[in-house]
Amino acid sequence: MDILTDETRRFLAATAPEHDEIQAEMAAYAEQNGFPIIGPEAGGVLRMLANLANAKRLFEFGSGFGYSATWFAKGMADDAELFLTEHDADELDMARDFFERTGLADRTTFLEGDALELVEQVDGEFDLVLFDHQKHRYAEAFDVVRDRIEVGGVVVADNIMRGPIDFGSLADWSEGATEALDGTNADTRGIAAYLDAVRADPRYETIVLPVGNGIAVSSRVE
Repeated sequence: MDILTDETRRFLAATAPEHDEIQAEMAAYAEQNGFPIIGPEAGGVLRMLANLANAKRLFEFGSGFGYSATWFAKGMADDAELFLTEHDADELDMARDFFERTGLADRTTFLEGDALELVEQVDGEFDLVLFDHQKHRYAEAFDVVRDRIEVGGVVVADNIMRGPIDFGSLADWSEGATEALDGTNADTRGIAAYLDAVRADPRYETIVLPVGNGIAVSSRVE
């Protein structure tokens, strides 16, 4: 289902930030191999959020071959630490190669395995977190990190409006039709559970932006 009109989509694409050389190579690989990426429209938002939060510790739940992380890297503080997680060893190796070529590898930790287990191995709090792993586990991931986000920090969740979900049913659910989720897949129910969880936490303020595949942005305010 298209979440934007054709004119709006064209306008956002035309006004989105441009890829650098490495990002263009990554985007070309994604297109050739049918690999979903957030794209420059949402990527620009990630860059801005990293800049606004003056992010010094960033953690991704599901990094693929590192495309979204390159946008974070453009906005994060010069002394920032970036943690990438991926269960696919080959994709993580690709991410490592791309980051070595961009000169960012020395500020990046590449972790292989289940992100929900890996985050427990990293001490300290975070300024910026991205959920882009299994959609049915978003709420669980939020529960793991909600107390570890600095005040002023941000949590971003991808695929809120498009991807392996039934957006029509999710839209009906958002208006109060709880039965709309009956018979939907685990990912659709997982996005709903995540939105319920993050919006119910009074320490966070959440908005949904219809860029890319739809991202939920939650800022910790207290």
